[in-house]
Amino acid sequence: MRSPINLKTWQKQAGKEVQVYICVPHQFIIAHHQQLLPDWDLSPANLILFLQRSSISLQESSPEVAQEKDILRQEFIRFGCNLIFALQDRGYKSDLFDPRTGYPLLTRPGALKLDDNAVVKALLNYPVISYKNCSLIVHPLWGNCIYPSTIVSSAPHSLIESIINA
Repeated sequence: MRSPINLKTWQKQAGKEVQVYICVPHQFIIAHHQQLLPDWDLSPANLILFLQRSSISLQESSPEVAQEKDILRQEFIRFGCNLIFALQDRGYKSDLFDPRTGYPLLTRPGALKLDDNAVVKALLNYPVISYKNCSLIVHPLWGNCIYPSTIVSSAPHSLIESIINA
């Protein structure tokens, strides 16, 4: 398996960075793609991890944290839909998993949900901590100020990279 590639890190605004990784799917995704994406007749070729730095710690449960998560989710969905539609226009299956529900956004939900934190743990080996029935990623630079999200695609790495860079 090829190592994850940090394709891009950029600054959205003060204190809000984004990292994008293109990764070969880990064994769980390959083994369970039919339960995650029942309309797909082939296994995803690549995962795109979209990690956003939050301006506040996401460890606590508060109205401010809920609002921050909503903003980060919207930014991911905007980015993800632009990428997905560009890939679909070129004939490749692509979808994003809603970080709130764990189900694909554009295709029929399957029997399994995707846990973005588990994906980041499996592919990037970032630590995961438990907090009040939730799990949190601990980013090596951002601590628990991280909002992970996942996109799947049948497109080749080079095409995904060129679209993101454009």
